[in-house]
Amino acid sequence: MAETTNLFTPLQLGPYTLKNRLIMAPLTRNRAGLDGVPGDLNVLYYWQRAGAGLIISEATCISPMAVGYPHTPGIWNGAQVAGWSRVTQAVHDAGGRIFCQLWHVGRISHPSLLPPGELPVAPSAVRPAGVAMTYSGLQPFVTPRALALEELPEIVESYRVAAKNALAAGFDGVEVHAANGYLLDEFLRDGTNLRNDDYGGGVDNRSRLPLEVMEAVCGVWGSRRVGVRLSPVQPFNDMRDSDPQGTFRRVVERLNALDLAYLHVTELGKDAPGAAGPWFEPGRLRDIWKGVYMTNHGYDKATASAALAAGRADLVAFGVLYLANPDLERRFALDAPLNAPDPSTFYGGDERGYTDYPFLAD
Repeated sequence: MAETTNLFTPLQLGPYTLKNRLIMAPLTRNRAGLDGVPGDLNVLYYWQRAGAGLIISEATCISPMAVGYPHTPGIWNGAQVAGWSRVTQAVHDAGGRIFCQLWHVGRISHPSLLPPGELPVAPSAVRPAGVAMTYSGLQPFVTPRALALEELPEIVESYRVAAKNALAAGFDGVEVHAANGYLLDEFLRDGTNLRNDDYGGGVDNRSRLPLEVMEAVCGVWGSRRVGVRLSPVQPFNDMRDSDPQGTFRRVVERLNALDLAYLHVTELGKDAPGAAGPWFEPGRLRDIWKGVYMTNHGYDKATASAALAAGRADLVAFGVLYLANPDLERRFALDAPLNAPDPSTFYGGDERGYTDYPFLAD
């Protein structure tokens, strides 16, 4: 009789054997330098969490036009590559694996965060509700500029260059961020993509740019070291779609052809059914995905173990739990108490709420 898969069952992920199935989810912490260069605190933070089967880095901007928040890291220049090289070396020295999450925020930005004279860009000129986080405080979002058709190859090239830089920085792979209301997600959903050219209209057209990006990144890394993140029912950043189930089932069908390392689906939005469009169970995408499936959002040891045992996922990503418990995998293994997270320190600041969470005493 076969043993039940659990959080500590190794998994082959592309060329890597993961030591466990606990994944550290990408977590924006706003603690990089003004120039987007990871520093000493970032090195320590990731080194502390190298016991995860895989770390997915915080969202990392692919270009100056991709920036949407203060103190977020980049991967478009040599100084940033050097900073990330220190992080990846520390993780590897501790026996861990780390992928870089490649990010373009699209319309979720503000002119003060971008090169002088630039507006945020998007598939269409649709202003999101809400406010941007800037260096001078919260500011209303502006109406973005719709990308011209001839600019789209430049977007793809920015992802390709960022993927090359991530390779130079010593990452083990990359995850393309196509979720949470950022640029590639904005192209996927018809609430934000109102184009009438080859990149708008039906789902095959709306998914054209994300697929071109995936192909470019796979051309750098090989598909078995590339993952992608989707958020089918996520209303965050004022997102919606008239048919999320139809949209994302078709997107996953097309992604299957690429033979990726994994599909990472966040279930965020399940607690607000219908906010992002007619609701469906995002876990149903597991039924049509042919590779390694990673789930995310609010899991604890019991619910994650149940999902793995039932075959609803191959990997489970933990966000806040890994933030507050740098040795989460050890605590789970011993059924030890968990540190409580401090939400007041989630975004920005110093070592408090970042590298000072205690490890379990021996």
